[in-house]
Amino acid sequence: MCHALCTLNASNHCRPRSRDSTVATGQPCRRSAIAGGSLCNGISMRAILVHGMGRTPLSMLLLAARLRGRGLRPVLFGYSATFETFAGCAERLRRFIDRKAEQSPFIVVGHSLGTVLLRAVYPRLRRAPEACFFLAPPAQACRAARTLAPNRVFRLAMGEMGQLLANPDFMAALPVPSCKTRIYAGTAGPVGRWSPFGGEPNDGILRVKETSIPGISLTTVRKLHTFIMNATAIANDIAEISAGRPRMPDP
Repeated sequence: MCHALCTLNASNHCRPRSRDSTVATGQPCRRSAIAGGSLCNGISMRAILVHGMGRTPLSMLLLAARLRGRGLRPVLFGYSATFETFAGCAERLRRFIDRKAEQSPFIVVGHSLGTVLLRAVYPRLRRAPEACFFLAPPAQACRAARTLAPNRVFRLAMGEMGQLLANPDFMAALPVPSCKTRIYAGTAGPVGRWSPFGGEPNDGILRVKETSIPGISLTTVRKLHTFIMNATAIANDIAEISAGRPRMPDP
């Protein structure tokens, strides 16, 4: 099942990137905070938003509106886990990002499966994003995916992509971005004696520890998996980091 990722990358390692991305002018990106937004070489920052599995771009509209209000220029990418292969969808995403960000600096924001797609295409982008923001990312073959993968209805509804989320080798082979990256994990899921998560913090789908990627800052928010993108704190954080005013990482 790792064939889907192998067809995208000849290697499991990301190409080295410099800290300062280069825009179309070939000059290092210089940010300026303007009215709470972000400018790079006088060009406003583009934000590429990728929704999660079983959702549509509509699920990212509130976040898009908040980012637009903070000076970024959001654009939404849509896909269907039911009818697309992972490799085909990832290639379409790569072309989409290269086209939309051809003349401007950009960031990428993914939710759930959207983060997996973004990690897969990262080494193949024409230019690196200024930053990556991963909302409730499955960073390993999580327990929920492994439990659901054998289910016939799940296989039909979520196709190859749903199966890949349960594949430990595939998930372990995903590239890790070398640009500034932050993870947001939800903690509004049930805990306690009768919870399938026991006492572990979770978002109702993923345990917080299943979203963690070594070396990447992780911030928790009191939201469920399905609605984590609607947290105002996340929109604020993305805007601040994009404008060059990052908050201090959580301990």
